[in-house]
Amino acid sequence: MSASRTHYRACNLCEAICGLVIEIDENDEIQSIRGDKADPLSRGHICPKAIALQDLYNDPDRLRKPVRRTENGWEEISWQEAYDEVAKKLSGVQEQYGKAAVGMYLGNPNVHNVGSSLFLPPLLKALRSPNLYSATSADQLPHHLIAYWMFGHHFHLPVPDIDRTDYLLVFGANPMVSNGSIMTAPDFAKRMRAIQERGKVVVIDPRKSETAQKASEHHFIKPGTDAALLLAMVQVMFADNLVQLGRLSDMVKHLDQVREAVKAYTPESVASFCGVSADTIRTLTHEFCAAEKAACYGRMGVSTQAFGGLCNWLINLINILSGNFDEAGGAMFASPAVNFTIMPKRAGRINRWASRVSGYPERFGELPVAAMIEEMKTPGEGQIKAFLTVAGNPVLSTADGQALEEALEDLDFMVSIDIYINETTRFADIILPPTSGLETSNYDIAFHSLAIRNTARYSEPCFDKTEEQRHDYEILQELTRRFVPDGAAVPNLTPGQMIDMGLRSGQYSDTGLSLEQLQKNPSGVDLGPLESVFPDRLATEDKKIDLAPTALVEDLDRLRAKLDATVAETTDFPLRLIGRRQLRSNNSWMHNSKRLVKGGDRCTLLIHPDDAHRHSIQSGDKVQLSSPVGSVQLPAEVSAEIMPGTVSIPHGWGHAREGVQLEVAGAHAGVSINDLMPANAVDKLSGNLAFSGVPVRIDEK
Repeated sequence: MSASRTHYRACNLCEAICGLVIEIDENDEIQSIRGDKADPLSRGHICPKAIALQDLYNDPDRLRKPVRRTENGWEEISWQEAYDEVAKKLSGVQEQYGKAAVGMYLGNPNVHNVGSSLFLPPLLKALRSPNLYSATSADQLPHHLIAYWMFGHHFHLPVPDIDRTDYLLVFGANPMVSNGSIMTAPDFAKRMRAIQERGKVVVIDPRKSETAQKASEHHFIKPGTDAALLLAMVQVMFADNLVQLGRLSDMVKHLDQVREAVKAYTPESVASFCGVSADTIRTLTHEFCAAEKAACYGRMGVSTQAFGGLCNWLINLINILSGNFDEAGGAMFASPAVNFTIMPKRAGRINRWASRVSGYPERFGELPVAAMIEEMKTPGEGQIKAFLTVAGNPVLSTADGQALEEALEDLDFMVSIDIYINETTRFADIILPPTSGLETSNYDIAFHSLAIRNTARYSEPCFDKTEEQRHDYEILQELTRRFVPDGAAVPNLTPGQMIDMGLRSGQYSDTGLSLEQLQKNPSGVDLGPLESVFPDRLATEDKKIDLAPTALVEDLDRLRAKLDATVAETTDFPLRLIGRRQLRSNNSWMHNSKRLVKGGDRCTLLIHPDDAHRHSIQSGDKVQLSSPVGSVQLPAEVSAEIMPGTVSIPHGWGHAREGVQLEVAGAHAGVSINDLMPANAVDKLSGNLAFSGVPVRIDEK
C-alpha cells in the first residue's frame, strides 16, 4: 500500500490544457480532481471533462493488452506476437502491391500526446506511403495552408490576444464551450467578461451558441457564406479609407492586388446572399477599425465549409489591414518554450504528389481524407489494401461513415493503435493499446504554440503502467524498428529527454529553462504575455507577408459564381446542416464516461420553430433527416437559437454499430452527423471537408 499523494498535471482532453490538482489515496484511487489555481494559464479553471479523467482511466472497456480479431471474437495475444504479425502483414502488402498499398489515418488525440507527436513521424517515414491521412483535413487544414502561403510556415497560426483586446469579432466559433480552438484559452467565459468590461464581443454564427448568448452582440449568417461577408468588410476598409498597416507597412506585399480583388464585393452585393444587412456589415467594419485593440477570430464554422481557405485568408487580412496584427490586443503569435516553427525544415511543403483517383493535391505530407474511401475502393495500382489507424475513429469523424465501413471491411489487413474497440477499430485485425493519459508524462507541444499566454508545463504520470502495458511511444518505436533497414538505428530516447533538448535549445534557454526546472514547478512556469515576432519569425523568402497569394485570388472566381447564381442549387434538400460543440464532449471517444453522458439526450436535431411548424414537429418527436448520401433518425429540439432554414446535429455520436464494445456509449448512441456528409464535399482550394452547410431535408412522416 502506498501513501496518499497530490499530483499536478495538465488535462489532455482538449486544447485548453487546464492545470489540475489530483488527490490520490493510499489505495491508488482518485479522490478528487480540481483546478490548479497556480497554473499561470488556466488559473484554476476546469470543465466537466477533466473530472471524467478518472472514468477514462478506470474504464473496464479500455484495452490493456494487444488483441486479435478471430472468427470467435477478440483474443488477447502477446506484444511480441502482435508486433511480429503487424510487421509481417504490412510488409507483405507493400511487397506485393507497392508502398502506397498501406494507408494511414491519424486521429485528433495524437496532437494531445507528446509520445505520438514525437514518435509517429519516424514510423510514417519508414512506411514510405503517400497515402497518409489525418483529422487535419476534416478540421483545420485551411488555417495551415493560408499560414503557409501568407507567412511561409504552415504552423504560423495567429491567435487573438484576448487578455488585452478591446473588441473581439468571432466567426463560426464557440469558445465558451471549447475554451478555444486554434486558440488555447482556458476559462474563456471569465476572459470574455473582461473584454466586455473594456469593450465588446460580437459573434457571427448560424446558431446563437453559448458564446453568442453571452456576447455583446450576435448576428445570424447563412451557413457557408462567411467569405462573402468577410470580403465586404475588406472592401469597406479600402473604400472608406480605414486601412492602417502601421509598422507592417514595410513587411507586406501585393496590397494593391487585394484592393482590386475585393472592389466589387460591396456590402449591398453580398447582403442577401449571407443574410446580414449591408448596414450591419458597414457598422461592424467601422467599429472594428475604430477600436484601439481588436482581433478577428474564426474557427470550425469557417474552416469546415466550401470556402474555408478564403475565410481564413480574409480574417488574416482584416487583422492586418486594421493594424491589429502582431500587435498587443490583436492577432498575435505565441513564443513557446519548445518551438518547432523556428526550424526552416519544418515549414512544410505542398503539391509534391496527388491522390490516385481524384487528383487531390498533397498538403504537408498528407492527402485530404476526402480521398480516403475512393483510394480503398477503386481497383488498380496504388489501391489501399492495408490500413493503420492511430488514435482515430474516422467512421464517426470523417465524411460518409457508412461508405467507409464498407471499405474497411474489404481490406486485406488493418491494425489500430487505440485503447478501444470502437466504430473504426472493430474492423482491425490487431489492436495495440497504449497507456491512458494518466499513465503517461506529457508536454503540450502544439497547444503551448497556440496559447494566449506563453507558459510551459510538464506533466508526470499519475500512475505507473503495469508490466503488460506499453506507452504509445514504445509501440511506435518498436514498429519503426521493424520497418527501417537497421532497426537498431532507431534511438532509444524518451519523450522527456526530447522535450529537455527542445527546452535547452529554445528561446528561453538563457533563463535556464529545462525539464528539471519544470519538474520542480509542476504547476507550470509563466513566460509572459504574447509579444510581436515579425519580421524575425516570418518564414517567407523575402521576409514579406503575401497579402494576395495567387491561389486565393483565383479562388474568388468560385465564390463569384455562387454569388451570381440566380437559381437555388437544389430544391430536393432545402435545409442546411451544421454541427455544434458541446461542453461534455469533444471527440467520439469521450462518450464512454457516465459523467459525460448523464442527463437528457444531447444528440438532437436543433430546428427553428418556423421550420418545425412547417413539418408539424414538436420537441422530442423522432425526425428522419436525409442528405444525398444517407439518412438518420433522431429527436427534435425546437429552438429559436438556430436560424430558419438551418438545422444542427452535434459531432461525435453514432455508437449503435454492430461490434462496438463501448457499453456506456452504446446506451447513449445517438447518430453520426457524418453519415449525412458526402465524401466529395470539400473546400476545393484546400481539400478540407466542407461539413458546414450540407443540404438536407426532413422526410415527412
